[in-house]
Amino acid sequence: MSFTGFTSKDFDVFDVDGLDERMEVLKKTVRPKLESLGEHFSNYLSEKTGEEMYYHVAKHARRKVNPPDDTWVAFANSKRGYKKLPHFQIGLWGSHVFVWFAVIYESPVKEDLGQVFLEQIDDIQKQVPPSFYWSVDHTKPESIPHNNISKEKLEEMFQRLSSIKKAELLCGIRLEPEDEAVKNGDIFVKKVEQAFDTLMPMYRSSMNIYEQKV
Repeated sequence: MSFTGFTSKDFDVFDVDGLDERMEVLKKTVRPKLESLGEHFSNYLSEKTGEEMYYHVAKHARRKVNPPDDTWVAFANSKRGYKKLPHFQIGLWGSHVFVWFAVIYESPVKEDLGQVFLEQIDDIQKQVPPSFYWSVDHTKPESIPHNNISKEKLEEMFQRLSSIKKAELLCGIRLEPEDEAVKNGDIFVKKVEQAFDTLMPMYRSSMNIYEQKV
């Protein structure tokens, strides 16, 4: 594949003032890399899940004034969109790269999935590597390291997913700009493949619920 890694120029995109100005630079620098990752990982995830996976590069088309603070490519088993579906993401803020399994506020599986994750909490706590992170809001860069999270905090997040309409849950990895895996395309791809493999049980649990609901 043609992905060569992210550079400081990619992160600097988010320092450009103005919506039009930032979008112009983003389209030239970051978006081609996301397209390349989209092509590779849609094939990779299709093989892993046994279903056709499509990639969706963020277009930020609804923005009228404020420039985007992050950008991404998402993967789901629908060509029409991903937001209602359990999905995977690769993207970046100005501060870091993120790789997520995500169930966001539009998904109909949240209530049931929160309950399933509560039942699986001991297994999830053991299976998620200490270096992974959790997030409860895909619109913010902050995340919680798994090695710092208590069982009580996990329970709180899973219960919130079940009971709060706008609740979200994301799990995955965070990579700093100076990380060798970010700068080297081959290392990055292997790192993401490993992350997606680790996150696959959570994806399968969520898709089992989704398929029962639709």
